[in-house]
Amino acid sequence: MKKIVAAVAAAGFVVGGVVLAPGVQAAPQPKPAPNQVSYDPAPIAWGVCASPGLARRGAECGFLEVPLDYAKPAGTKIKLAVSRIKAKVPAEQYQGIMVTNPGGPGGSGLTLSVLGEFVPNDAGLAYDWIGFDPRGVGSSQPALSCDGNYFSYNRPYYVPATKQLEKTWLDRSKGYAQACDTAGGELLDHVKTTDTVNDIDVIRKALRQDKLNYYGFSYGTYLGQVYSTLYPERVRRMVLDGNVDARKVWYQANLDQDVAFDRNIKIYFDWVAKYDSVYHLGKSGKAVEAKFYAEQLKFIKNPAGGIIGPDEWTDIFLQAGYYVFGWEDVANAFSAWVNNGDYAGLKALYDASNGQGPGTDNGFAMYLATQCTDVQWPTQWSRWQVDNWLTFLRAPFETWGNAWFNAPCINWGGKVGKPVQVDGSKAPPILLIDETLDAATPYEGSLELRSRFPKSVLIEGVGGTTHSGSLNGVACTDNLIADYLASGKLPARKPGRRSDTQCDPVPVPVPAAVAQQRKVAAAPSVPGDITRADLQKLIVGARG
Repeated sequence: MKKIVAAVAAAGFVVGGVVLAPGVQAAPQPKPAPNQVSYDPAPIAWGVCASPGLARRGAECGFLEVPLDYAKPAGTKIKLAVSRIKAKVPAEQYQGIMVTNPGGPGGSGLTLSVLGEFVPNDAGLAYDWIGFDPRGVGSSQPALSCDGNYFSYNRPYYVPATKQLEKTWLDRSKGYAQACDTAGGELLDHVKTTDTVNDIDVIRKALRQDKLNYYGFSYGTYLGQVYSTLYPERVRRMVLDGNVDARKVWYQANLDQDVAFDRNIKIYFDWVAKYDSVYHLGKSGKAVEAKFYAEQLKFIKNPAGGIIGPDEWTDIFLQAGYYVFGWEDVANAFSAWVNNGDYAGLKALYDASNGQGPGTDNGFAMYLATQCTDVQWPTQWSRWQVDNWLTFLRAPFETWGNAWFNAPCINWGGKVGKPVQVDGSKAPPILLIDETLDAATPYEGSLELRSRFPKSVLIEGVGGTTHSGSLNGVACTDNLIADYLASGKLPARKPGRRSDTQCDPVPVPVPAAVAQQRKVAAAPSVPGDITRADLQKLIVGARG
């Protein structure tokens, strides 16, 4: 699913100073059911985390050894990087482990163990919060990288308006797939959603827990859906925010995104126009939108600063379709370029989301490695041509950017599997969260998930456009999460295909120039710390 690739996700998080954990007795494990695996891991050797933010919180880091191929548990092993922030309550109040995932696929979740501190009313303190880099990702070993310069500046125009442009992008896509085939080797056959789901269960075993709790964002909700289908008896509590529609993995899901992002970018342009006194980009959304496309066309021949071409321009604005957190930054960069010819803000936004150099394509490579092998994508380019041109006529903003992002799947080298039929009939009560106008995982996916999990309850952020925005200070939503984590209590489920509780969405920002002086001074930053803003980047940067 199309999303900007955030450099913050995995950079620099390594593990060292390993200290052996005290010996503990393993809880008896049930006999595997069909589609489940049997593998008894060694305990994780916990040590000091290299990340200053994790170390400051007293987190522990280590590696968990798992089979590359669960069909051959005695064969080749790989290592998952795992972090833990332990519960801060007396033993009798302990609620178990809370495994987390920021999405993607391909998102680094090693630092997501800090999430518990953002749960209101200290409800997160009763859990051991577990972050991990999925197989192939970040600090896990091996980590996949194919071409660190794939997101270099001023790439060919996304919209294949000529046969030459189309051929150029087809060649680029095929070349990237071939580079990944060479770099990934046997790993590419074993990075499906089901592989990571089995890894999650092995994490549970390694931590000697009969059941786990789970908090997943975006693609992480699909991991939760599949886990609770295969291992329903091992789920205690589960929070899923920004829910994947299991019916549409993954080709149709991306086409649906294109239409939703086009709607959301228009909402954003309306917001920019509302503050024309600040940004001077147009007094109506349509005027701002026209300026956006006019500048994009100019960049085909004259990229901003010689580096920001029409594709980079689209990618910069895409984040405004995902969530409201960066609205001001994008508008400031837009305004500085149009009104002052200053491209520095554009470059900074692009660089923050798209690394260049060895290893920087890890998130993108692992996104493809999973989505291209979870299910068979169309192998005939003619199908892609028709579907994307028809979608482009309705939704020009992101359609072709998204198409080329996924096009390596046409020639991907890993063995393709079949998706698990998601069935939550045996799952315990779980909490679902989404905003009405979520573009990355459109709201219909949450309604479908709710129907498949008859004990689930859905909180709707009414009218909001933010993707996976829970624990961002919306009291209505965050307090319900806290209640659920503290006691298992959920709001009443209502009849029909609808949400069960309605809350305000994550609020849109007011430009600093309008707000003038903030009433509360910003907290001083601590070098190397991990803030909620970092987690926003982590989750959004993990893609869909």
